[in-house]
Amino acid sequence: MMRFLGIEAAGGILLIVASMVALFWANSPWSASYHALWDTEIEMAIGDLVALEHDGHPFTLGQFVNDVLMVIFFFVVGLEIKRELVTGELRRFRAALLPALAALGGMVVPALVYLVFAGGGDGSAGWGIPMATDIAFAIGVVSLLGNRVPTPLKVFLLTLAIVDDIGAILVIALFYTSSLEPGWLFLGGVAIIGVVAMARAKIRYAPLYVGLGVILWYSVLMSGVHTTIAGVIMGLLAPAVPLLEHKHASEAVGPVIAGEGDATTVKVARFHLSETVPVTERLENLLHPVSGFFILPVFALANAGVEISGDSVANAVSSGISVGVVVGLVVGKLLGVSAFTLVAVRLGLCSLPAGATTRHVLGISAMAGIGFTVSMFITGLAFDSPGLQDEAKIGILVASAAAALIGTAILYGARSTVSPPAGGGSD
Repeated sequence: MMRFLGIEAAGGILLIVASMVALFWANSPWSASYHALWDTEIEMAIGDLVALEHDGHPFTLGQFVNDVLMVIFFFVVGLEIKRELVTGELRRFRAALLPALAALGGMVVPALVYLVFAGGGDGSAGWGIPMATDIAFAIGVVSLLGNRVPTPLKVFLLTLAIVDDIGAILVIALFYTSSLEPGWLFLGGVAIIGVVAMARAKIRYAPLYVGLGVILWYSVLMSGVHTTIAGVIMGLLAPAVPLLEHKHASEAVGPVIAGEGDATTVKVARFHLSETVPVTERLENLLHPVSGFFILPVFALANAGVEISGDSVANAVSSGISVGVVVGLVVGKLLGVSAFTLVAVRLGLCSLPAGATTRHVLGISAMAGIGFTVSMFITGLAFDSPGLQDEAKIGILVASAAAALIGTAILYGARSTVSPPAGGGSD
């Protein structure tokens, strides 16, 4: 868990840097090159059979990032969800109840607040934007506060954000899907059945799973459902328990420890040891750094480059979309997460994480308003108009910065009810 939090923290800081670079680039004398880069068309086809297209046109580099690279990010999200459900905080009802209720409040209240400001006209489609919490960004900011935030509270924020991701994925699948193509959905279903059947048969040949994953991704792309759902499904299908018990691995490793056997014996022992680690954990160890240190920064670079001018700021200030996003993320998240959390504790349904106080809850609730990655993602699904997208993105950037500052101010003076271990440094 600490390694996971560490990657999220470092990735979050890199995400902030990439966002700042995108903003500077898009508002510099070289802004034309920024837009030209992400509007570059990519033509990929296998004869006349398969072509990567978006609404009948070749993918642009920006669309490739959003529809292809981000599938890997959502695959990692699926792995995280599966791990939490099987071996993590979400496997125990009482432990899962508090972050689940907090996430529910953090989704419902911001969406309702948004609709108050942008419920009419074209802006109404953006109600899902302020529902999301950016795990990497939020953990990155919280990590800068060190021991002021107890580790159980960081785990609470992480679990809350994962439940939030589940909600966001359902919103994308149910409400941001336009027309459906049953034939492609059927092919995707066949691919899913194939993955399940191979897993039950304990077939371990990775290229087969990759091949079925690609078929599922392309089927979802052509079906009208967003491709990220394919990534989440594949992540959820990955086995979260070891495929081999430790005692069997010990039998294979014994001869190696005794100095017996040859290279084949060592190879077999290594295989048996690897099989004692769940597939989800191995894939997370492999892909989590790729997602955090490459894919998310590239996504930020491609999507955070909003041109800031007097006109755009004036439009944002008077825009129900921008105001709805800002108030939804900053105020809605703070109220929704904290109210649902404190009421649940007050009713005796749950207890606060070890060392946490009401002030900690308020600070973490504010941090949940950092909604960068998934909020940006939903913006692209909610609005076709670049102008409306920019209004929402300005709102997301302002809200995320404000939420980070407010959360930091609240947590900076907080004191844990549990003393840190002697000689302990920052988490």
